[in-house]
Amino acid sequence: MKTFTQHEPLTDAELDRLGDFLKSCKGGKAMNVEELDGLFAALITGPEIVMPSEYYPEVFGGEMSDTCEFASLDEANEILGMMMRHWNTIAGTLNKGEVYGPILLQDENGVAHGNDWAHGFMRGTLMRHDGWLELVNDEEQGGCMVPIFILHYEHDTDPKMRPKPISPEQREDVIVHMAAGLVQAYRYFREQRQVNASAHKSEPRRTAAKVGRNEPCSCGSGKKYKRCCGGATVN
Repeated sequence: MKTFTQHEPLTDAELDRLGDFLKSCKGGKAMNVEELDGLFAALITGPEIVMPSEYYPEVFGGEMSDTCEFASLDEANEILGMMMRHWNTIAGTLNKGEVYGPILLQDENGVAHGNDWAHGFMRGTLMRHDGWLELVNDEEQGGCMVPIFILHYEHDTDPKMRPKPISPEQREDVIVHMAAGLVQAYRYFREQRQVNASAHKSEPRRTAAKVGRNEPCSCGSGKKYKRCCGGATVN
């Protein structure tokens, strides 16, 4: 069995594996991989640390104990480990000042629309609404959020919120500017994140090592694994 480091990007096969697991979650409200990618980008970019215990319900569409059915403890560690590695891939790219290319799913015609990524990102901003509002209201820097808003509201039920129709060429341009805007937002919040990280005295990124049922849960809740994420259904 190949062992992956906590910073090694997920392979295409692993992304498919993670996507299939999310589809299998009970309730039908779990994110797809594109939404997950957008959510992680927002949480990593934003002003405050958000621990896994807080964002897992967003990812799985509810508490893990209600939505996840793991075939074994090994599978639970595998899925959570892949999520941690993907988090670290995004964080590592942005920390180096590089543009992170979002994961976008294609439709039956091979077109990547980017709406789900923007939806996931916006859900992440709502978890720290006040901090993100400062950026949106910043006259000089707030424009970096416009591409995300365009894709998020493209099919909004309120016609007043929808942007003008987007051509295929314009969509590609919006997606490029969305990735560039992510870097700008990351830089905007950098100092604030560093202050908050010092206050918490820990990083949200954790290793993908296996967790024993009586050990502290890797999500950061402070509970034993068997009474937290390990309480999800294991057949």
